[in-house]
Amino acid sequence: MYEFRWVCDTYYEICKECCSTRTNHFKAGLYSASDHVFQGYHTWATPDGRKTGEPMADATSPAQGRDRNGPTAVFASALCYDHSKFMDGLALNIRIHPSALSREDGIAKLRDMTRAYLNSGGMEVQYNIISSETMRAAQKDPDSYRDLVVRIAGYSAYFVELSRDCQNDIIRRTENAF
Repeated sequence: MYEFRWVCDTYYEICKECCSTRTNHFKAGLYSASDHVFQGYHTWATPDGRKTGEPMADATSPAQGRDRNGPTAVFASALCYDHSKFMDGLALNIRIHPSALSREDGIAKLRDMTRAYLNSGGMEVQYNIISSETMRAAQKDPDSYRDLVVRIAGYSAYFVELSRDCQNDIIRRTENAF
C-alpha cells in the first residue's frame, strides 16, 4: 500500500515538472481507459501471480481477483494516496453481484459505503452491477445482449462490442457481495 502511495506521489511530482505551450504543468491522471489489457500483452509476469500477457490491473483498481476482503477493503487501500492531486481523473472499478442489491438493505449498504469512501477523500468509483453468468451468456449469444453496458476503466461500453480479452478481463474482476 505504501509503495503505491510512493508511485502516485512520484508520478504526480514528475508531471508537475513537465510543461508545454498550452500549460505550465501537466496534470496527472490515474486511469487506463482499457489500455491495461494491451499493456498486459507486452508485460512480463509479475510477483502477484499475473502471467506474461495477461491484463494489468485497470487504473487504480485491484488486480483481477486479488481483492479478497470485500469492497470496503478496496476503498481503504485506494485511500492510501491523495486523490486531490489527480484532477485529470482516476478510475476505481468494483464489480458487485446483482443479488447484493436485491433488497433495500443492500442498496443502503452500497450508498453508505460509497458516501464513506467519498467523504474520506475518494474521488471516484465506478460500479458494474452484473454477474459473471450474464457476461458469459452475452459472450455465447451477443445478439440477445446488445444493450448490455459495462464500465471499463473510465468509460462505459457495450459489452458485446468489446474484444474478447477485454470481456474476459471484466469477468475476472472480483464479484463482490455484502
